[in-house]
Amino acid sequence: MSEAYVVLGPDLLIAAALLAFVAGFVKGTVGFALPMIMISGLGSFLSPEAALGGLILPALVTNLWQSLRNGLAAAISSVQHHWRYLATLMVCLAFSAQFVTRLPEGALFLILGVPVTIFAAIQLVGWRMIIDPRNRHRTELGLGAFAGGFGGISGVWGPPTVLYLTALQTPKVEQLRVQGVVYGAGAVMLTLAHLRSGVLNVETGTLSVMLVVPALLGFVLGFVVQDRLSQEKFRRATLIVLVLAGFNLIRRGLMG
Repeated sequence: MSEAYVVLGPDLLIAAALLAFVAGFVKGTVGFALPMIMISGLGSFLSPEAALGGLILPALVTNLWQSLRNGLAAAISSVQHHWRYLATLMVCLAFSAQFVTRLPEGALFLILGVPVTIFAAIQLVGWRMIIDPRNRHRTELGLGAFAGGFGGISGVWGPPTVLYLTALQTPKVEQLRVQGVVYGAGAVMLTLAHLRSGVLNVETGTLSVMLVVPALLGFVLGFVVQDRLSQEKFRRATLIVLVLAGFNLIRRGLMG
C-alpha cells in the first residue's frame, strides 16, 4: 500500500484521479490550466505543499508531450524565438521555489487564488494586452520574472504566459506549441527545484506518479476535442470555472 493511499484513502484518491483527468482534458483542449485546476481542486483536501507536489509530474509529462506535438524542429524554433522570456522564467522559478515551505498556509492560498481570479476575470470581459514591438525585450524580461516568481511558489505560471502570447497575437497552433515549450521547460525546473525544497518527496511523489495516467488520458481526449469544437466557447467555460476556483482559494486563505 502506497503512502499516498494511506494519507488520502480510496475515496479521495479517486477524487484526485478524476480531478487530474479533467485538468488533463482542459489542457489538451485549450493548451493550459492543468496546474491551476489541479492546485485548486487538490487544495480542497490537501495542504498547499502536498497539492503542489501532486501536480508536478502530471504537469511535466503533459507539457513535454504538448511541446513536441508538432515535432522537435518546431519546438526548437519556438525556443529560439522566445528564449528571453523562457530563460528569465526558469531562473526566477528556481529561486522562488525555495520559499514555499517558509510561507504561512493562508498566505499561500491567497497567492494562488488572487492571480488566478484576476487573470480569468480580465479574460472574460475581453481585455487584451498588446505588446509594442519596441518594448518587447523589456516586456519579455518583466513577464518572465513575474511568471517564474509566481510559478516557483505555486506551481502555476500559465496566466502570464498566456497573456504574453496573446499580446503578441500568436497564431493558435504556434501558441499551443510555445505554451508547451514554456510550460515544459518550467516543469523540468520546478521538478528539480522542489526535489531540493522538499516539496516533492516520497509521499507527494507517489501521489504525483499515480496522477500521471488519468491526466494523460484526459489530455489525449482533449486533443480530439481541440480539433473538432470551438476552442473559444470551451475556453470561456474554463475561465468561469477558474474564477470560481480562485474565489475558493481566496476564501480559504482569508478564513482558513
